[in-house]
Amino acid sequence: MRVAAIQMRSGLDPDTNLAALGALLEEAAAGGARYALTPEVSLIFPENREQLRLVAAPYDGHPQLAAIGTMARQHGMHVHIGSLPIPLEDGRFANRSVFFGPGGAVTATYDKIHLFDADIAGLDAYRESATYKGGDKAVTASLGEFTLGFSICYDMRFARLYTSLAKAGADLLAVPAAFTVPTGQAHWHVLLRARAIETGSYVIAAAQGGAHENGRATFGHSLIVDPWGRILAELDHDAPGVVFADIDQAAVAEARRRVPALANARDFAAPGLQG
Repeated sequence: MRVAAIQMRSGLDPDTNLAALGALLEEAAAGGARYALTPEVSLIFPENREQLRLVAAPYDGHPQLAAIGTMARQHGMHVHIGSLPIPLEDGRFANRSVFFGPGGAVTATYDKIHLFDADIAGLDAYRESATYKGGDKAVTASLGEFTLGFSICYDMRFARLYTSLAKAGADLLAVPAAFTVPTGQAHWHVLLRARAIETGSYVIAAAQGGAHENGRATFGHSLIVDPWGRILAELDHDAPGVVFADIDQAAVAEARRRVPALANARDFAAPGLQG
């Protein structure tokens, strides 16, 4: 199966982002992709809750999602919107992935589980949970001969999620992201390769890249990793584009045969939790 990771430089206007995405999906389809993954916050990349409230549309009847369903059907391709903000009743938002089948219908959604709440030396505290509500359910979906496991950006730092997805049958792990430049330079490649190695799965990571309207700068470097941890393809820059790789179930079986970590894993009592 040929898969594609789409790299974007999303701004604040959903329709402008949709037009840019449409051209990139055409490129992915022309390149033979049966599945295309877009980055986190593909359709709007806000910096704060006020910007979100101005343009974030409800999930039901969402105009840009309806257009993407039409594109998926026209291209006969699975289209995975890495994420977009969805308003919730409590005033916060879900950071939601939406997965379209080649017929244009939504076949799965996933709300980002892990939220970045941190006190950083020299900077104000960052509380993603003040704006977003974390999900509480891991999600897999059928993708031809593969099973797709869902995650979003900061999730990649939590290995237990990916082990759980792999144990549930996932052998292709999606990681849409909007990594900052410093953390991207330090951790992007090593974390994605680690998630592939420890689960014996393919990892596809679609990234935001470059300087955005909201003042943020993101790392780019969308890539696809094989189950042995080798980078099959990468956009070695932060500009919009599409990267392709051909993936094969045999590589999953071989990696898991050579290092049967999933089969060998055991439950154990952690210090301080006994009895």
